[in-house]
Amino acid sequence: MAGPLSNIRVLDMSRILAGPWAGQLLGDYGADVVKIERPGSGDDTRQWGPPWLDGQSGGESAYFLSANRNKRSVTVDISDARGQQVIRDLAARADVLLENYRVGTLQRYGLGHGELCAINPTLIYCSISAFGQSGSRAAEPGYDAMIQASAGLMSITGPAGTKADGPQKVGVAIADIMAGMYATTAILAALNARAIDGQGQHIDVPLYDSQVAWLANQNMNYLVGGEVPKRMGTAHPNLVPYQAFATRDGSLMLAVGNDRQFAALADCIDQPGLSTDERFERNRDRIANRAELIRLLEPALATRTTAQWLEALGEKGVPAGPINTIDTVLTDSHAEQRELVRQLRNSRGQTVPTVSNPVDFSETPVSYAKAPPILGEHTEEVLREWLGYSPELIAELREHSAI
Repeated sequence: MAGPLSNIRVLDMSRILAGPWAGQLLGDYGADVVKIERPGSGDDTRQWGPPWLDGQSGGESAYFLSANRNKRSVTVDISDARGQQVIRDLAARADVLLENYRVGTLQRYGLGHGELCAINPTLIYCSISAFGQSGSRAAEPGYDAMIQASAGLMSITGPAGTKADGPQKVGVAIADIMAGMYATTAILAALNARAIDGQGQHIDVPLYDSQVAWLANQNMNYLVGGEVPKRMGTAHPNLVPYQAFATRDGSLMLAVGNDRQFAALADCIDQPGLSTDERFERNRDRIANRAELIRLLEPALATRTTAQWLEALGEKGVPAGPINTIDTVLTDSHAEQRELVRQLRNSRGQTVPTVSNPVDFSETPVSYAKAPPILGEHTEEVLREWLGYSPELIAELREHSAI
């Protein structure tokens, strides 16, 4: 059965992570995603290893494989006039163009929003950049780590305290990934708008603005309460107890979200009086007396193993979980039941592992049709299918290194 975007063609001119993440999601949903890459080298992340698929440098890096399934790779030199015309021809037949070049780069090649939408007025042209298409910082470059730092995330991530080495970045490029998610939802919204009025449009998705937007309750804690949020380790600024605790043989994450769950926790640790103690009865009281409550809970939770606590807390309906390593996450029984890891086959015959898209449609399933592509493996195929280029024209383009 076809995916929900099986009628959509996407020209993915992005690289690294934010744009490719959006392109992969669109491909998962059935779109025909054509990834434009630099001849000879391709997406920078192809070289971001180890580890490599074939165990040695020269194969696809694990990083590249994480964000490029369900795409076809076409190599085009956009600095060449012939290559630029190839892009114009592809854009004329695309529904969506996705790019994350530095602001102004594609305009210099005649491939900006204005030029391509004049050719194809129904085109959804999505630009992802560090600081947006306008403003005093528009021309500045940006990578995920500096965005995590400058847009506030690192100021609330890491151990509590004021040590200069305290702030930490998240263990994945979350600013890039969330910008890619915002881009995906924006593209879907724009496609729906086009279905109503027939018009394409330009979408501007900055990493910086995206990072600020999803600080969520931390933003509002400052805007409403006036206090600057600080690092709290695993603790939560608005809920107590909601943090990691040491057990007899390790640790667990406790996530008490309401007063009923706190009363159940108190029963579970054989201290039912805690839930009627005026210091801890309501969440607002527990916030005010956080340190005192944590001092009472720590020795109690250290008396049993993690497994024993998880069983006991689960029976009482108290949210808690182990702090698993990634190998456990990807190989335990739940991963198998939910098919969190799938195996794809690339054109070299290699088995390529991939982590499943978490969405499950009842009628239009997610696609796992294509392993991340070998560099340029679909160039001729796409130029024939999308554009009807003749073998002679394709050979001429290759001769001039335009593709």
